[in-house]
Order: sequence, then C-alpha cells, then structure tokens
Amino acid sequence: MVILLFMSTDKQRESSEGADKRLSNLKPFKPGQSGNPAGRPKSITLSEAIRLQLAKKVSEGSDYTYAEAIAQVLCVAAVKGNVNAAREIADRTEGKPKQVLDLDMRVNDWRTLASQHGLSEQDVIREARLLINESATDSGDA
Repeated sequence: MVILLFMSTDKQRESSEGADKRLSNLKPFKPGQSGNPAGRPKSITLSEAIRLQLAKKVSEGSDYTYAEAIAQVLCVAAVKGNVNAAREIADRTEGKPKQVLDLDMRVNDWRTLASQHGLSEQDVIREARLLINESATDSGDA
C-alpha cells in the first residue's frame, strides 16, 4: 500500500511539472516583442509571377520582352480584323467603357405599369396565374 501511495505522489508531481510547462506557453509576449519575428513566409502570387515572366527577354540576345512580343502579336491581330484583339487593346489603353443602367423607379403600382403597356388588370392576373401554375408544375417534376 505504501508503494502505491508513493507512486501516485510521483505521478502527481510529474503532471504538475508538465502543467507548469504548458502554462508557460500561455504567457503573453513582452511589449515590443513579436511572437513571429520572421513573419509570414513570403509567397509569390500569380500576378507577380506573370509580371516577372513578362519582363524577361523572349530569348537569349533578343531585344524584345514577352510583354512587348504579346503586344506586337495583339496589334497585328487587331489590324487583320480580330475584333477581340482590338477590344482588348482599347480596354487596356482607353479603359473599359462604363455600363449604364436605366432604372425607372417612378412606377410603384403594377396596375399603372400594366396600363402603360396596354394591358388590362385581367390580362395581368391571367398571366400571373399561368406563371404560378407553370412554377408549381416545374417544381413538382423535380
């Protein structure tokens, strides 16, 4: 019995020492000290990799970079009538054109909107019922 008592005391002592080690990891860093002094490792993004490749010369002794070669091919294609190439050049040099959306928020009542388009209330109700029935049929098939 005594041996068991000593063994349990030794185990308790070992577990308390382990707990002290674990608790030491929970202490905050000193003011001004970083927890990760080297920081997050730097990784190259796809955009950065492409920029690096575009800046390289096409071949040994060549005067052209990949970017210049691509620009030349794009311009030749546009001159030959490739509309997509011309659009890409325009978008890159002039900027993409703004898209305009015309939202008319003045009409709040469906009756007014229907009458503006020459429809009666009964026409709209009939069309709404058809759409509801079609929707119910479609969802029943799924």
